[in-house]
Amino acid sequence: MSIARRSDENPILLPNKDHPWEAEAVFNCCPVRKGHTINLLYRAVSSLHFHAEAGTQLRVSSIGLAESKDGIHFKKRRQFILPEEDWDRYGCEDPRVTKLGDKYYIFYTALSRFPLSPEGIRVGVAITKDFKKIEKHPVTPFNSKAMALFPERIGGKYWAILTANTDMPPARVALASFEREEDIWSAMHWADWYASLDSHVLPLQRSHEDHIEVGSPPVKTKHGWLVIYSYIRNYFSPNKIFGIEAVLLDLQNPMRIIGRTSAPIMVPEEEYERYGEIPNIVFPSGVRFEKGRVHIYYGAADSTCAVASFKLTELLRAMFPPERKEAHFKRPPENPILKPIPEHAWEAKAVFNPAAVAIGGKIHIVYRAMSEDNTSVFGHAMTVDGVHIAERDVEPIYLPREEFERKLQPGNSGCEDPRLTKIDRKIFMLYTAFDAKNPPRVALTSISADDFEKRKWNWSRPILISPPGLDDKDACIFPVKFNRKYIIFHRIGRSVDLALVDDLEFKKERPWLEEHKWLMPRRGSWDGEKVGIAAPPVKTKHGWVLLYHGVSDIDHWYRVGALLLDKRNPTKILARTLHPIFEPEMPYEKTGQVAHVVFPCGNVVRKESIYIYYGGGDSVVGVASIEIRALMKALGK
Repeated sequence: MSIARRSDENPILLPNKDHPWEAEAVFNCCPVRKGHTINLLYRAVSSLHFHAEAGTQLRVSSIGLAESKDGIHFKKRRQFILPEEDWDRYGCEDPRVTKLGDKYYIFYTALSRFPLSPEGIRVGVAITKDFKKIEKHPVTPFNSKAMALFPERIGGKYWAILTANTDMPPARVALASFEREEDIWSAMHWADWYASLDSHVLPLQRSHEDHIEVGSPPVKTKHGWLVIYSYIRNYFSPNKIFGIEAVLLDLQNPMRIIGRTSAPIMVPEEEYERYGEIPNIVFPSGVRFEKGRVHIYYGAADSTCAVASFKLTELLRAMFPPERKEAHFKRPPENPILKPIPEHAWEAKAVFNPAAVAIGGKIHIVYRAMSEDNTSVFGHAMTVDGVHIAERDVEPIYLPREEFERKLQPGNSGCEDPRLTKIDRKIFMLYTAFDAKNPPRVALTSISADDFEKRKWNWSRPILISPPGLDDKDACIFPVKFNRKYIIFHRIGRSVDLALVDDLEFKKERPWLEEHKWLMPRRGSWDGEKVGIAAPPVKTKHGWVLLYHGVSDIDHWYRVGALLLDKRNPTKILARTLHPIFEPEMPYEKTGQVAHVVFPCGNVVRKESIYIYYGGGDSVVGVASIEIRALMKALGK
């Protein structure tokens, strides 16, 4: 999803080697305002030292305090909460602070046993009015972490959110309420509460393979109580993904979920998040909500403190996407509009992944056709109304002609996945050339628009324009020049790449496309594994619309999203859909040579709508359309 924007000042807090108590790491921080000052509570890990009660050397956590005027630059750092009690003697970790009335309630993870065990990992609280004197209490009598108080009473009661059984999976994010302050640390109250744990749980976990934990204390918005939390996918595997998500709870009844994110707001991407004491971690622990912006404070790689922010409206758009029936491509009942023809050997097995171009009031479809020996060629069909096929050629219009696309061994080979761009009176076609042995590459050919209309298939001799030895696919040419250069989108690896070229002749000795990473997958989202362009961009009054396919790193389905590019500088991305606008739903998309695939390679604009032509399940051709107005809404415009 990636709506969060990291501060350029990150990390905002680093370990201080001159302070032994915070020499190794400072992370999992939580801010709170006190007058004109923003106080930051954070977990501080000491240098290795001998711990008398443990009888060995340990790095011990305590809670530090720092001050700031802007929430970014912190000074006056000091050790604030120390592990001095029997119930927190081995560490005070991960503070969450809430101001309620004239008191600040700082909940933290208290470690009471060594070696560490779930029974010795519980919640403690420190209460202060002035950040000088504190009153401490052990809180939960069971394994738990990440507790925070709501900043005001609800229905006359204190309310808290916490994570139970954090070290005895499955962890449960749950709510608790208290009549009196002292009930917060009442063992009897908690015993009754824990006995009915299931009735207090917020159902946030999507899979039993995942792990969840409360992140920030709740903040009040007019839309509901906003809680930022940690969602760790595949927690019990080596490929776990730490993500940050959000949930909105009803203001009067916080047990009722109003909305939640369906994918991470952010995942580890920056160097300070990917490398550290424990790599690849972003862990939310605090939040500030000011002037319509949400500022998330988080631990990066269990080493440093960092902050990222976004507009609340952006988060709400992620939680409450436009109505699916409106902001989604619609299929006609005629689908699939092209199927294999067993009597035509060249297209007997599959027809799919079609390009499209509009000429003279007609839409021409150039589609990939596969024979029973898995050789791909291109066929041609034409429609007047965009849906019903008026004509279909009985012979292929494009065959593998060069060594680089002729079959060298059994398997898929030939000419695959065409994209057409009309520039003046010439039609350029980029496609994937594959010989079944070497990595697939991008090939370029062209034909005059006149010959194309007359079906004189006088294609120019194809040339390779992507470098040897690299798997390069999903290429198209931008229909107009930018800064006197042509833009070519293509894909090496997982991302969409961008190349600027002087001309389309490619007569240099090494005429290879540059690899400039341009559009990246969003880990944990519907387009988290890889992305590639769908079809050449189309111009609207809002900007250029570029459709792209995304493959999920969760279920590996192929879905479609959209980008809005700047009119004057199409390399600049103005907006990106948070949710897919087209995905496999029909049987012919969920089954086939490759299941759960919708793969457009062509689009045209007709009457304020965009029509896409796509492959379903790598087996048939379908069409779908969306009104540009609805697409702009999905793009937040």
